[in-house]
Amino acid sequence: MPTFHSARLLGDLQRDVNNLLAAADRYLAPQPHDILLQQPAPGSWSAIQCLEHLNGYGRYYLPAIDESFRKFLAQNRPVPENFRSGWLGNYFTQSMMPKADGGLKMKMQSPKNHRPSPTLDAAQIMEEFQAQQEWMLSLLQAAKRVDIGGIRIPTTLSKLVALKAGDTFRFLIAHAQRHMLQAIRSVENVRGGDAAAVTLQYLSEPVR
Repeated sequence: MPTFHSARLLGDLQRDVNNLLAAADRYLAPQPHDILLQQPAPGSWSAIQCLEHLNGYGRYYLPAIDESFRKFLAQNRPVPENFRSGWLGNYFTQSMMPKADGGLKMKMQSPKNHRPSPTLDAAQIMEEFQAQQEWMLSLLQAAKRVDIGGIRIPTTLSKLVALKAGDTFRFLIAHAQRHMLQAIRSVENVRGGDAAAVTLQYLSEPVR
């Protein structure tokens, strides 16, 4: 399994989250709410449904990570310089991460309890998404003072299935990249644009 310099990995993940925020601000925030809420085809998610799907996971994982970090910091334990990914965490991350052309390495069906309703409050969902990503950035900063390989976070699959904190970050951010591209494609389809042109580059463009 890959081994990372912890501070460098966390810095890269902070950059990825900032890019997600920039993409939401660039491609989604300027759109009328009716565009963001419109499904591009029957059974396909609207842009807001994509964000609400991410928010649903954030409501579980962000408090769980926060609590685990607080417990670690209260114990004054040593912090290793490097992080070694776990087999399962690395598999989840690689399976979720979009390819350079924006395509998916593996198609997955979302659990029923994480399939968002088509009737949503666009402004509220956008606001929560931004707040969650800001919280993620603060947790990534705090992670530089904890053992992201020793701390384990139970998954939404089961409390018996836990990932290393470092892998939890990697998985969540790859998941967010996957669905941010889906949200941008949804807008392009609704507006009659070129959804096929939406690649991973959309999440790494410099802020204008």
